[in-house]
Amino acid sequence: MRIISGKYKGRRINPPKNLPVRPTTDMSKESLFNILNNHFNFFELKILDLFSGTGNISYEFASRGATPIVSVDGDFGCIKFIKQTATEFDFDITAIKSDVFSFLAKHQSSYDIIFADPPYGMEQKEFEKLIDLVFENELLDEGGMLIVEHSKHTKLDHKEHFSFEKSYGGSVFTFYEIESEEEDEID
Repeated sequence: MRIISGKYKGRRINPPKNLPVRPTTDMSKESLFNILNNHFNFFELKILDLFSGTGNISYEFASRGATPIVSVDGDFGCIKFIKQTATEFDFDITAIKSDVFSFLAKHQSSYDIIFADPPYGMEQKEFEKLIDLVFENELLDEGGMLIVEHSKHTKLDHKEHFSFEKSYGGSVFTFYEIESEEEDEID
C-alpha cells in the first residue's frame, strides 16, 4: 500500500498481515482522488473515514493537507496500526475504536467528506442505514460529500442525496451530496 499524492507521495505503508481488511486498491484510490480533486481543495478539509481498516484512505487525505481526520473502525488491531502510522507521519488523525453504527448514532460533529468502506458482505439494509444515519444526524457539512465503497452487487443509487457512482472492476464508489444554498438559488 502506498500514498499516491501529496506531501508523502510514493511512501509505502506496510500494515500487519493479520488485520481483517480489504484495502482499497491503489488504482481505485487514485481514481477516487482524481474525482475528489475536481470538487475540493483538500487543505484543512474535515474528514470522517468509516470502517477505516488500515487507514489507507485517511493517510491519503492527510498527505494532501486535510485536517482534522477521524478514522473509525471496530477492530483494535486496525486502530492501533492507524495510531502508530499517524504518529510516524505526524498526521492529524484521531483513531477511534467503535462500532460504526453506534458512532454515527451518537456523534455530533460534521465533516466536509465522509468516506465509508464497509465489508462488501454487509447486507443491503445495513448500507442503507449507514447512509440514513449520516443525513439524519446532519454529519455532512453543506457542500460536503459522502462516498460509500461497495461491491457491484449492492445498489445504492435510489437513496436520497444520490449524486453519481463510478465502477472500478468489482468495486463501486457511490457519491452523495448536499448542495450548498448558493447552488439551490442558481437552479
